[in-house]
Amino acid sequence: MNKHTTLPNLMQKLVSDEEIQLIAEAVGYRDSSRTFTLRELIHFFLLAAMHQWKSFRHGADVGPLYGLPRFHYSTVSKKAKEVPYDIMKRLLALIISKCNRQTRRSLRFPKPLRVVDSTTVTVGKNRLPWAPYHGERAGVKLHVAYSPESSLPADVVETTGLRHDGPVGEQLTNAQQVLVEDRAYFKIERLDRFVEQHQLFVIRMKDNIELHQKKSLKRLSSTSSSVQADFTCQLGTKQCRSTKRHRVVIFRDANGRDIRVVTNLFHASAETIADMYQATFR
Repeated sequence: MNKHTTLPNLMQKLVSDEEIQLIAEAVGYRDSSRTFTLRELIHFFLLAAMHQWKSFRHGADVGPLYGLPRFHYSTVSKKAKEVPYDIMKRLLALIISKCNRQTRRSLRFPKPLRVVDSTTVTVGKNRLPWAPYHGERAGVKLHVAYSPESSLPADVVETTGLRHDGPVGEQLTNAQQVLVEDRAYFKIERLDRFVEQHQLFVIRMKDNIELHQKKSLKRLSSTSSSVQADFTCQLGTKQCRSTKRHRVVIFRDANGRDIRVVTNLFHASAETIADMYQATFR
């Protein structure tokens, strides 16, 4: 996913000190510090994520260059341990709800897109002993539903790093939007179920999926189009085959690779479907 540098500014404009205080009170946290407040800790976290600060010590050294007060790194370390994680989750939800109303912009697609992807953050295994990952590493995974319309996350589910993407993706669907996902979320039974539930989707297929009884769809040919094929078929082998016929669009990306996506959008052009996927996964 792309990096966005608007969040600290949005935080200042959209979330008041009173709202931060209400959230803190709701989770039972009392901010008693006058030298390094809860808002300043939040600002520190945002800047640390944006600029990839290496440690609390690094952040304390460079923080004044970004408008933070001068403080000892142990101050932020201590406060970070005290502040409940639920405060950060509620703040994120508040910002998202406000941005969905205030910063939406139209796209050329028939319905809003809902992009689902995940990212894993790893640290030494002693830092997070409850989240073993691989070897000497521990890890947590963020499963994110991202809205290109607002350029912000719409939903976030956190798990340990070894949790598979597919099952968690079920918590991030939305029937009012077109679900756009990569191969990690591809499952034949899931596609059939989405058709029955009227959940629109554009999902990249795994390379080894068998295509059964292909039937080409009529379309205007264009030399400038990246689309290589557009047809309906059943997916999978005889032992595990879709009960529904699905639309498959094959297009060539900027690197010359053929990408296969499956969809239940039948009133959009093959080029539009290719654009939906390429607008989010490159």
